[in-house]
Amino acid sequence: MKSLPDFLRPGLSLLSVGLNPSPASVRAGFYFANPRNRFWRALEASGLAGHGFEPGPDAHRLLLQRGLGFTDLVKRTTSGAGALRSADYRDGAPGLKAKIEAFRPGMLWFHGRVAMARYLHHGEGVEAPAGWGLLGSLSCGIPFFVTPNPSPANARFSLDELTRWYAALAAELETVHG
Repeated sequence: MKSLPDFLRPGLSLLSVGLNPSPASVRAGFYFANPRNRFWRALEASGLAGHGFEPGPDAHRLLLQRGLGFTDLVKRTTSGAGALRSADYRDGAPGLKAKIEAFRPGMLWFHGRVAMARYLHHGEGVEAPAGWGLLGSLSCGIPFFVTPNPSPANARFSLDELTRWYAALAAELETVHG
């Protein structure tokens, strides 16, 4: 199965980094396409990227114009994170690091602690800090923010909790970018 294309451009305010694409997202051609995934609802409710868009490839193009890009740590499509192996993270981290260094977004947004921890370990050679929110900066100086993964497999966090974290990210972006 193919993977999802990145939605990247120079001058991004925020780069969204997922763990890896799901089959539903690859089939639909856009990130977080599973109808049970809470990403789009939390994004809309939080006001992080504005309002008035429907999930789909066109929304990604609109969000890209608004300064929000999308990529994944691992580009291999799987039906769940449990199918990923250490080699996937080890192989994916250099590609993500190259994208970060080439496009230099204002901030990185990791969806879930696994994406953050695996990238920091394999891409930066450091251990992940505990917690959620703004947790530090990469070696290139770009700050990173971590929110719970919106996947339906991560039901431990409610839509309201996700929305609050996305709103906190919006506030942090406003502080950084004015």
